[in-house]
Amino acid sequence: MTDFINGDTWDEEEGKSKSQVKREMHELQKLGEELVSLSAAARAKVPLDDELKDALQLADKLSNKREALRRHIQFIGRLMRTRELEPIEQALAVLRNTNQAATRQFHKVEQWRDKLLADNDTVTDFIAAYPDVDVQQLRQLIRNAKKEQEKQQPPKAFRELFQLIKPLIIQE
Repeated sequence: MTDFINGDTWDEEEGKSKSQVKREMHELQKLGEELVSLSAAARAKVPLDDELKDALQLADKLSNKREALRRHIQFIGRLMRTRELEPIEQALAVLRNTNQAATRQFHKVEQWRDKLLADNDTVTDFIAAYPDVDVQQLRQLIRNAKKEQEKQQPPKAFRELFQLIKPLIIQE
């Protein structure tokens, strides 16, 4: 690829226009921004070489210095030009999908909780779908959560109900 900052010319051999090369560089910068935005635990799952890891750690330190971070992300984009991008993009795709799957499961738990509080017949359906649930505790938490909602109290039982049904639904 080309480095326009140092006055290099664009890659005429491959027939790419200067605009196309710039678009590719911006895509690499966006990929670098995505890497910078990852947590340290998520970043550990992405195959990165030492130089890129060091650059990402420095970006974490520059997070409160806006202009320095912008320039550093450009530098990370420049580093990305010489890297094998396919394994990095695959790892990021896996991370995106796991986040989406976790969100879907979280929404499913919320939907069950809301159904349990809205309709008494849903308790039977839930027990049939998840026979491992502690039925007595489930019924008690539903009753307490309804009382809390009526009296407009803090949603303690509401949260406890969520915590009770979450492991049952997520283990599917």
